[in-house]
Amino acid sequence: MGLNHETAPVDVRERFAVSADRLGEASKALAEKPAIDEVVVLSTCNRMEVYAVAQDQLLAENSIKHYLGDGGELSSEDESHFYEKAQDDAARHLCRVVSGLDSMVLGETEIFGQVKQAYTQALQHSATGGVLNKLFQKSFNVGKKVRTQTTIQGGQTSVGSVAVDLAEKIFGHLKLSEVMVIGAGEMSYITAQRMMERGAKKIYVVNRSLENAQKLAEEMGGEAVAFDDWERVLAKVDVVVSSTGATEPVVRPEHVEKVRAKRKYRPLFMIDIAMPRDIDPEVGKIEEVYVYDLDTLQLQADENRTKRLEQVRVCEEIIENEVQKLSKQSNEHIK
Repeated sequence: MGLNHETAPVDVRERFAVSADRLGEASKALAEKPAIDEVVVLSTCNRMEVYAVAQDQLLAENSIKHYLGDGGELSSEDESHFYEKAQDDAARHLCRVVSGLDSMVLGETEIFGQVKQAYTQALQHSATGGVLNKLFQKSFNVGKKVRTQTTIQGGQTSVGSVAVDLAEKIFGHLKLSEVMVIGAGEMSYITAQRMMERGAKKIYVVNRSLENAQKLAEEMGGEAVAFDDWERVLAKVDVVVSSTGATEPVVRPEHVEKVRAKRKYRPLFMIDIAMPRDIDPEVGKIEEVYVYDLDTLQLQADENRTKRLEQVRVCEEIIENEVQKLSKQSNEHIK
């Protein structure tokens, strides 16, 4: 039984969450309930699932619901956010979870460690037995196969993330990089946030409205810059993200030429996500300057998405083959 993280509101997810250090205790408590033989409780920031082995599925379901309801009945509203899977479907689901196919970020690796931690705690609290031990060990093997035999983790699928990946290819990493955001649009914000998450050293925010620049800078822990002062900042930064509503290019070759010597001809990565363009295409002809526009970034994101979908099919084949092998080895009921 699991909580649907795509439909359950935050308050519902918070209510049923189990802290990481209590997963073993929760598994043991459920394993002692009527009709339940083995249990592993998995709870992460956006997932809560109970894997159980039971002789009487209906009685076991009621025991789990009673436990989740703190000794009382679950409301119909709460129940609507849960899903139930049995036997091969449950095994298939766990393999998808461990492989990162059921995550908000496709192919993410963190969930692999989180499932291992949940299983280890249940094992240490004597809440598991032959069936779940075999199932979870199988799922870990499947997860390894998916990550070694496919490229499901490769290639970002959003424009902002693609831009960050390209920046890292140029600079190696962003930890010493300074970023200037021109304009306070949503795409600029998202791209700058991605860079901060990857460790960018500092963010400068430029906007025709200094008040808007200050607001966005405050949200990102950056520094607001008056619009008529952005050329001075250009001499400092490594990355420029531009997304204004201007009808003519904001950044022209002469702007960059003025500061090349001050910059000691260091690489300059410029991301133009405005329409019409903010950065004159001629800027990209300057030797150490790399300019990417919205069309180029979107094309790369689409290509990555297509490749990801192809890899999902390969992952699904690996999972299905392993689930069928497991199914043949045991006739136990898995819920």
